[in-house]
This record gives sequence, structure tokens and C-alpha cells, in this order.
Amino acid sequence: MTPEEVIKKIRDEGIQIIDLKFTDLPGMWQHLSITASEISVEMFTDGLGFDGSSIHGFQKIEESDMLLVPDADTAVMDPVHRIPTLSLVCDIVDPIREERYSRDPRYIALKAEQYLKSTGIADTAYFGPEAEFFVFDDVRYGYGQNEGYHFIDSDQGAWNTGRDEDGANLGYKIRTKEGYFPVPPHDTMQDMRSEMVLKMIEAGIQIEVHHHEVATAGQNEIDMRFDTLRSMADKLMMYKYIVKNVARAYGKVATFMPKPLFGDNGSGMHVHSSLWKGGENLFYDAKGYAQISDMCKYYIGGILKHGPALMGICAPTTNSYKRLVPGYEAPVNLVYSARNRSAACRIPMVSKSPKAKRVEFRPPDAMANPYLAFPAIMMAGLDGIQNKIDPGKPTEGNLFELEGRAAKRIPTVPGSLDASLAALERDHEFLLKGNVFTKDVIETWLDYKRENEVDPVRLRPHPYEFMLYFDA
Repeated sequence: MTPEEVIKKIRDEGIQIIDLKFTDLPGMWQHLSITASEISVEMFTDGLGFDGSSIHGFQKIEESDMLLVPDADTAVMDPVHRIPTLSLVCDIVDPIREERYSRDPRYIALKAEQYLKSTGIADTAYFGPEAEFFVFDDVRYGYGQNEGYHFIDSDQGAWNTGRDEDGANLGYKIRTKEGYFPVPPHDTMQDMRSEMVLKMIEAGIQIEVHHHEVATAGQNEIDMRFDTLRSMADKLMMYKYIVKNVARAYGKVATFMPKPLFGDNGSGMHVHSSLWKGGENLFYDAKGYAQISDMCKYYIGGILKHGPALMGICAPTTNSYKRLVPGYEAPVNLVYSARNRSAACRIPMVSKSPKAKRVEFRPPDAMANPYLAFPAIMMAGLDGIQNKIDPGKPTEGNLFELEGRAAKRIPTVPGSLDASLAALERDHEFLLKGNVFTKDVIETWLDYKRENEVDPVRLRPHPYEFMLYFDA
């Protein structure tokens, strides 16, 4: 849509509120709203002022003035609000320099697409994330100087088989690790997920499938059809927004926290990607291993080489590493394979179509900022192509069953956010190519994560430490 078409839509459809959304550096959507009478064609170029110093990862207080510039292409009816509201995703502009803001995550995604074309390797990168999430019925948590706790409950939880539910516990609780694909009445969230899907479709997101996931207590997955890098990042933000708000409307709460439950599966975000040129999938070769081209192998080689550094962006929370634990069914092994879900890079074999050939990078989770994660994955893959990085032979066996020396020979992702950030600090030159990521983005990201997440968790006693040590 053009700005003029957006204005016409607002008038023709009686839209009353315009919601302007943008993403902070960690990856949370922020917004402000204006009345329909306040928007004009000029706003799509001149922007609207806001305080950048109040946004995580943005400006200092002495340089706080920033501009939100709506992107007309993102105009959709907001699927959440009762009042007719148009949603517009915005870019961030520095009003002094009169240029795009280097720490605007959406700008990084744009530069990644531009850099891809400039290399001549491909003209389009397609991405398809599979974001998993939990839906709970009750969540309570708190931390103080002398206390720390969390409590989670779900009507589906295996721990509730003996709960008195107003004198009529009807059973059908999902057993631990048995939540994959059960029909109702075990799966109590079918209608809620279907409503999420319909709202996503209203917002222009094409959906392929939805289902219950492995964990006992309301773990779900809704899969979007692939799209270009920046557009898919936009869609993932809307996806998370809709999931949270529909769950809320059902009197429940949704979370993309990777590992909220002990002893059951965590939530990941397997990221599928492929490179295309002139409408041709460059990852397909009918004669190659798993029908992938040499270019695809080099792409995988780049991802595996830079895997530890990628984790600092793609698995960006301390909680992410409660999921990424060697020896359990987590994709921590930096190898590749066809079909094998124990490998970090998997080549899906569900279709013989050349258009379907892609690489699935399995360690990320949905706490990642997609405007940073998708470019980082692509940049690692491009580095592999440019330097012809050989990923070695594929690994076909079940890596979860390896023991002793065989297990130790397999490289893995780092075991903590702190270690992943250290890897990113050592290895980020591949991200700086084409000025896609900049030094100030990397430095700000590392400082923010260490000061606001790594250190606060490291400095506080863990409740389980009392189980281990209090009576020692």
C-alpha cells in the first residue's frame, strides 16, 4: 500500500485509531496510538517524535529525541482491539542525522536483504520459523532480598490428576512428554489455537498447521508459511502479539519463555531458510546429499562454524540454556543431517519439490529478536558460501545415544548465555559485512545482556541451592 491508500482505507472503513508499533533492541514490540484525524501522508516521511532514551537498547537521555516513521506496506487492521484500529509497523529515524537509526532492529533486517543482493549470490532469502509457546492457567512469581519463588499451573498439567476440581476432576491430563498430537479432550486448546490462526489470517499471515506440542501443560505450535526475511520478522512479531492477546481473552496466559517447566520439553523456534535467485531455489540439487547443492552445504558450514556466536543472538536468554542441555532431546550438536532432529542443522525430507529444499537451524528459541536472528543466520550462511566452508560429513546416527569419547568429539553450542555472548564477542566480523550489523549494535547488545540478564541471574541465590546446601 502507498501512504495515500492507507489514508483512504482509514476513511473508507471508519478506522478510529492508528497504532504505531516498533521493536526495541531485545525484541519486544512497543507502541503508541493516535487518532485517525492526526495521521497524514506527510507522517510517512516526516515521522512522529518519541523518547528513545526510555526504550531498551536505544538512546542516552541527552540524545533521546527519535522519530517513528510508519511503513505503509505493513498496514493491517489490528486483530486484537474492539475499537477499529489500524496497525502500522514503524522504522526509527535519527532526527539530527536525518538517517535510519543503526540500532533499529528492522533496519538491520533491511540491510541484510540489501547486502544479500549486493553479493550477487542470491536475490532473496526466505525464512520460516516454527515458534513454540506455552499457555498456562495461573502463573505467579516474585523475588526479593530474602525470598524467591515461581508457581505455574495448567488444567492440562500431569501433576493435576489428583486435584479436587470442584468435586469433579474429569481426568485426561496430558502425561509428561506425551503432548504431541493428542486429540480432544486431552488437547483442550484446539478452539483457542484456531482463533489465534484466524486472527493471524486477518492480519495477513498465511498459516500452514497448528497443533499441541510435546510438553504436558499447554505447549503449542502454529506454523506460518515462509516469507522473505524482513517480512517474516514482521509477521513473527504479529504472531506473538496475537498469541498473547487471544490467550488473555480466554482467561489464560501465553509465554515464549523457552523452559518454564522442569523435566519436560522446552519451547524452541526451529528456523528454516533458503536462498533464491531469479525464482530458482539455490539450495536444491537432485544429485546431492539429501538433494542439497554445494552452495547449501557451504551455507550449513558457515552456520556450524559460527554456531556458538549465533547463540548469543538466537538463544538470547539465561533460560534458553535450561533447554539447550547436552544428553537430553535438545538440538545442541553442531553437525548436520537429513531428517535427524538431534542435529543443529537438519535438511527436511518431507517433500521432493525443489522449492521445498531448505536448511532448518534448530537451536534458536522465540525469545530471539527476529530482526536480528534471521540476518545473523543468513550472514553466517553467506560467510560459509563466500569462504567455501566445508561442514564435513553428515551425521546420521542418534546423537542423543552417544556416550564417552564419541559424544565428546561432537561440537556443541555453548552451555550458557554468558558463554554465548563471549563467543559473539570473539566472532562477529561476519556480521559486520555490508554494514548489516555495526560495532555499536554488537557492543550495545553485549552490554545490555550482561548487565540486565547475565549478572542479575548470576548474583541471586537459586531456590534449588537451598535444597542442596542449606543444611550442609
